[in-house]
Amino acid sequence: MSKTVRSHCRAFQLALEVLGRPWNALILNVLQAGPLRYSQLATAAQGPGDKVLSARLKELETHGLVDRHVAAGPPVRVTYELTVRGRGFGDVAIAIERWGRCLDTAGKPRRKTPGSPPAEAGVVARSAAVHRLR
Repeated sequence: MSKTVRSHCRAFQLALEVLGRPWNALILNVLQAGPLRYSQLATAAQGPGDKVLSARLKELETHGLVDRHVAAGPPVRVTYELTVRGRGFGDVAIAIERWGRCLDTAGKPRRKTPGSPPAEAGVVARSAAVHRLR
């Protein structure tokens, strides 16, 4: 059985606070590919407006997840890249995608084939088999 996460521990709550903000997970995921200039990031994110994107990048920078690099000029070039802590989101993104696939298939009704027993019969049979093993 897998380890249960304490829902009220500070680390869990902090992660939810960061990921609960709109667009943060998307931005962290887009930056997994490597450093991007602001315009490239805006194009790849396909969603947040300039004000929101700018605000979220500042928040992520404050949390130590994103670094902002300014290359002197003309023109001034600003790039964003993940810190080591920010790159840690890659594993979380993979887990979220895996869970999302389960959610996606869980809601789809199974097709019945002629002559097959109803789905409930399979559940009852598996349940009985599990109880016999105990």
